[in-house]
Amino acid sequence: MADPIPELTSEGVSSKVAVAGHPIHAMLVAFPIALIMATLGCDVFYWWTADPFWVRAGLWASGFAFWLGLLAGLSGTAELLLVRGIRRHSAGWTHFVAAVMLLSIAGANWGLRLAGADITPLPWGLFLSLLAAFFVGLAGWHGGKLVFEHQIGLMLSSDD
Repeated sequence: MADPIPELTSEGVSSKVAVAGHPIHAMLVAFPIALIMATLGCDVFYWWTADPFWVRAGLWASGFAFWLGLLAGLSGTAELLLVRGIRRHSAGWTHFVAAVMLLSIAGANWGLRLAGADITPLPWGLFLSLLAAFFVGLAGWHGGKLVFEHQIGLMLSSDD
């Protein structure tokens, strides 16, 4: 489906929140994504084995997923606000909304575990982990559209 906003040139739309030309948001998002999936894995392994190790591992994974997601979200929000080319694409806004929902779910998942650190994460922890995994895919899909379709945040060479 075509972007409902008229295509404006996005060539050369580079990151404003970067270190040596490398976008901080892109560097940070891998950590909360991996930790959200690790939390889901911990829940599944706990369901399978009933080993309390997986409850503790899920608590730590969900907590780090939330806090590192917050850092990634802050850098992504700064990019959205500072780079006009990102705001011109519906994928930028969809990515933002999905990421905010994901961060909310990750926070709720961690809070649930923190409130009852010694009790089972089933069924609500597993449900929140599955929901978070869905939103990882949704936010990632639209973030990928920004990079691969609209070339947002890329350093393009004039030699190509």
